[in-house]
Amino acid sequence: MIKLLILDVDGVLTTGSLPYDADGNKQKSFYVQDGGALRLWMAQGGQVAILSGREAPSVNARADDLGIATVVQGVPDKVPAYETICRQAGVIESEVAVIGDDLPDVPLLSRCGYPIAVDNAHRFAKRLAKYVTRRPGGAGAIAEAIERLLRYNGTHQDAYSRFQSPPVASA
Repeated sequence: MIKLLILDVDGVLTTGSLPYDADGNKQKSFYVQDGGALRLWMAQGGQVAILSGREAPSVNARADDLGIATVVQGVPDKVPAYETICRQAGVIESEVAVIGDDLPDVPLLSRCGYPIAVDNAHRFAKRLAKYVTRRPGGAGAIAEAIERLLRYNGTHQDAYSRFQSPPVASA
C-alpha cells in the first residue's frame, strides 16, 4: 500500500517552463484537476510532500492552498531530503510513490516503492517507472497518477463513490 506521495515541481506539478515577469520573479502555473486529485488522495488518508531542486514562493502558496504541509525546496541533492521526509512521515520506502521527470529525480525513483514518471520525463526516469502517465506534467499527470495509486491501494471505488450520480429510477 502506498501511503506517501512525493512530488517534484517543475515538469510534474507544472509544465516545466520557467517564465519570469518583468521584475525577474519566477511564475508557475498549476493544473486545477491535479489539485483536486491531491485533495482526494489526502481525504483517503494519503500523505503528500513536495520536493524540488528549485525554490519559488508560488510553490509554498499552492501547497498552502492544497493543505500540503511538507514542502522542501532548493535542494540540488534530493536523496537526504527524501530520507528525512520518509522518516518524518513514518513510512518505509515500499510505501512511497514518487512522481518525477528529470535526472535529479532518478535516485528517488530507483528507491521508492512505486516510481512514476510523467509523459514528458527524461528517458532515464521513464525506464525506472512502474507507471508512465499519458498526460504531461502540469496538464493532469498527477490526477492520472493518483487514480492509478488509488486503484493500486484498492481505495478507488470508495474515493470516487461520492462523485458518481445515483442510478435513475425506472417508472
